[in-house]
Amino acid sequence: MSSFSSSSIRVAILGASGYSGGELLRLLAGHPAAEVVAAGAGDHAGESVGDVHPHLRDLAPMTLEELGPDVAERSDVVFLALPHGASSRVGPDLLEAGARVVDLAGDFRLPAEEYPGWYGFDHTAPAWLDKAVYGLPELFRDDIPGSELVANPGCFATAAALALAPIVRSGLFDGNVVVDAKTGVSGAGARPTATVHYASTEGSVRPYRVGTHQHTPEIERALARAGATSTTVTFVPHLVPAVRGVLVTCYLPGADATACARALDDAYTGEPFARVLPGGAMPDPKHVQGSNVCEIGVVGDPRTGTAVIVAALDNLVKGAAGQAIQNMNLLFGLDESLALPTTGLAP
Repeated sequence: MSSFSSSSIRVAILGASGYSGGELLRLLAGHPAAEVVAAGAGDHAGESVGDVHPHLRDLAPMTLEELGPDVAERSDVVFLALPHGASSRVGPDLLEAGARVVDLAGDFRLPAEEYPGWYGFDHTAPAWLDKAVYGLPELFRDDIPGSELVANPGCFATAAALALAPIVRSGLFDGNVVVDAKTGVSGAGARPTATVHYASTEGSVRPYRVGTHQHTPEIERALARAGATSTTVTFVPHLVPAVRGVLVTCYLPGADATACARALDDAYTGEPFARVLPGGAMPDPKHVQGSNVCEIGVVGDPRTGTAVIVAALDNLVKGAAGQAIQNMNLLFGLDESLALPTTGLAP
């Protein structure tokens, strides 16, 4: 991996000390048309990138800074890899100063009135919600180029929407879908807590936020934009003893699995980062680790007449930093696949 070099798009990252921020640094290090000019952190300000992210030691001369809105003066685009609730406080000042913003948190994904219930805070910048575009390129690519503010989708929402949108768009299903999801502990962020402590997660499979997870309305909104008229989602996420990876299993009662597979094939032919597996093969997050690819598989249960759609992705790449860079590429009229790997790491 080479260090950042002078190029056309000036990039700043707020929250560069976290897992998603580290992935942004790693992937952008290989970007031929972008230069990271500022990497922001709070508690780690003054430390080098290599101190905080040892796997990025060749970027050690870059120092993490405590950044404010004035970073927009030296940036063309700012990635916000901040906790939920922080981006809506920082983002408007950056936008008004002329920078484009890609928000990796959930601050610009829902209507203002839904934030207290799903996210637990009152939105501080509701005027920007109508200006934000939802950055899921495989479904809403045409909305992204030239926009000011991109709401990067959540990891669960990305997997579920990619698995389901072509099906509802084709009129093959419109009702209640059960989405059973698994995720590794990196989705909870880099800050250590009792919930993600090794002693708590090893050997455990733990459902959490059942019926209250913030990706539930996000999935429903994405499907409604894709053409669903009455689709609702019963979403149950589980924490599993892994570092990376998201797997969603979607149950569609009454849907024809063969027709669903055909709709997915038709939708994603030629897409570099959405891969439909052949012949009933099943995705595995391990197979896409480190890549910007979401793999999707379809099987049918003829006894119950249920189509089962399964999708897997790396929550830190296609579910966060990789998709954010994909959106940046589209914002600036570049090949959207620049700096984004399509092959995973194994074993």
